[in-house]
Amino acid sequence: MNIALNPAPTARQAQKAAFESNKLAKRLRREVGQAIADFNMIEAGDKVMVCLSGGKDSFALLDLLLFLREHAPIEFDIVAVNLDQKQPGFPAEVLPDYLSGIGVPFHIENEDTYSIVKRVIPEGKTTCSLCSRLRRGVLYRVAGELGATKIALGHHRDDILQTLLLNMFFGGKLKSMPPKLVSDDGRNIVIRPLAYCRESDLEAWAEVRAFPIIPCNLCGSQPNLQRQQIKQMLQDWERRFPGRIETMFRSLSNVVPSHLLDARLFDFAGLAASGTPDPEGDIAFDAPSLPAFPAMPESAD
Repeated sequence: MNIALNPAPTARQAQKAAFESNKLAKRLRREVGQAIADFNMIEAGDKVMVCLSGGKDSFALLDLLLFLREHAPIEFDIVAVNLDQKQPGFPAEVLPDYLSGIGVPFHIENEDTYSIVKRVIPEGKTTCSLCSRLRRGVLYRVAGELGATKIALGHHRDDILQTLLLNMFFGGKLKSMPPKLVSDDGRNIVIRPLAYCRESDLEAWAEVRAFPIIPCNLCGSQPNLQRQQIKQMLQDWERRFPGRIETMFRSLSNVVPSHLLDARLFDFAGLAASGTPDPEGDIAFDAPSLPAFPAMPESAD
């Protein structure tokens, strides 16, 4: 008797999968649209250069921006750009085939940054810092050559939180990834439209859309990366304390400089009593509201 190892899904299962995919699509599109609106990322007439690495995040970024472009109240252009860093075994045909198939204008920039990184960084040391600097420099140059007004990167909510903790733990700075910034050369605006999106949702979307993912064997595969350790720590917190990651992320939009220690952001030296109550109060931690105690029964004398 032959037993199917992977039986075809039933009609009910297929219906449920379609429902979940539709719900996921709406959530991601809403979050990207909200991020763009909140930080004025894209304006009428922009030419947005979407940096496509071949990973799930950049594929999702391009996919979601293409959808929003068709439904946005403003007109803007999109061009996909991939930097072929000449990593051994990199399937150079995958991205051109995919982009041609969906009809997106694209540019492949060939620059052997891989050899530079391998030559400069000792074996066993982290390559991310040098690799990202080289990559940024090339992409900034290409943006100018293509006439792009915005450079879109695929960093998501989890990347932003990981960067916050990396800077706190290892850099001594309260700093993360901004959703929008002016590049180091002062000539480019960099945007992160996935700033509100969860990585788990992007992973699920990559499966739904069947993106031709290209693995990176230069940076992400390195063992013992500090970012990987932070990522595992956050995932553990979320398993043990559901909702904590969401609360942490909200805190990035609710900063109170007077309750930190940076005198450049708040005039502690000039602080003086005003004689009037402060509605914000001076308590460092906002305690959660507690339920009222039940009335005590009267004692019988």
